[in-house]
Amino acid sequence: MSQSVRTRPEGSGQALSEAYDTALLDLDGVVYAGGNAIVHAVESLATARAGGMHLAYVTNNALRTPDTVAEHLTELGIPTGADDVITSAQAVARLISEQVPAGARVLVIGGEGLRVALRERGLVPVESADDDPAAVVQGFGGPDLPWGRFAEASYAVARGVPWFASNTDLTIPSGRGIAPGNGAAVEVVRIATGAEPQVAGKPLPPMHRETILRTGAVRPLVVGDRLDTDIEGAFNGEVGSLLVLTGVTDGPQLLAAPPQHRPTYVDADLRGLLTGQPEVVEADGGFRCGGWTATAGAERLELDGDGEALDGLRALCAAAWTAAGGGTCALDGGKALARLGL
Repeated sequence: MSQSVRTRPEGSGQALSEAYDTALLDLDGVVYAGGNAIVHAVESLATARAGGMHLAYVTNNALRTPDTVAEHLTELGIPTGADDVITSAQAVARLISEQVPAGARVLVIGGEGLRVALRERGLVPVESADDDPAAVVQGFGGPDLPWGRFAEASYAVARGVPWFASNTDLTIPSGRGIAPGNGAAVEVVRIATGAEPQVAGKPLPPMHRETILRTGAVRPLVVGDRLDTDIEGAFNGEVGSLLVLTGVTDGPQLLAAPPQHRPTYVDADLRGLLTGQPEVVEADGGFRCGGWTATAGAERLELDGDGEALDGLRALCAAAWTAAGGGTCALDGGKALARLGL
């Protein structure tokens, strides 16, 4: 897949689980939310796996270890081994190991997932800026991470110690809503020091490299709920992507997506892996998908027709993205989205 400007979602005559050899699945907002499986996730993944698709779980959340994530997925009814889980902690640990000597000390601001990943790379986790660290690494530490940990990072970074971050997601989905993510914690240290970290997680290349090295995927499909991490990561890696609408992205955000945030395919949930994707075609000065036709008017997006709401959304995306070209769509699509119930 090239990085040319996408002006409409693509179609697929095959089920996506047949067209791609490996699904690189985000977790929060895609497979589960607040620890509970998202509707249709368990059975959809089981069917895709039974049909021969390799399932790999790729998360920017550096708190939990691959073993812990695999155990959780297995408990939800999704049999998973630790080797099927790739975390931003693993990606950032590899990045650090390429820049510091073997056996170097690394100041950890985060959870056990970071410590395990560092040890896997032959590095030594430490807890204090006074432990002579060769690097500082910051990852999501959960809601109970003490404020003093940010001070330790700031002391070391201010002394010139190289600073790394597993990811910079500002938010993270939870069972109660949207909570602050590691990116919010990174901002604390950035404000205190004026420094900039090296970042490994989605959407940046170190995370994509880690997933390909660990999965051996030849034709991967990134499956996610976030435009600025999952979909942009697929764009940067020049691979296909499926956006599912079970997490943080809604209809207005999708219509306004700039080119690097436009997914290859759009579906309601993980059942989209098991089907082909309807083609969006030019028709009547606009775009048709299923029973819907969408056009870009002078000030707003127009929608006409009837049928599946997702077909209407796909048609609207084509109208909005074409109108935006290489930018962000500024046309009002509220009335059209309201007709779809989105």
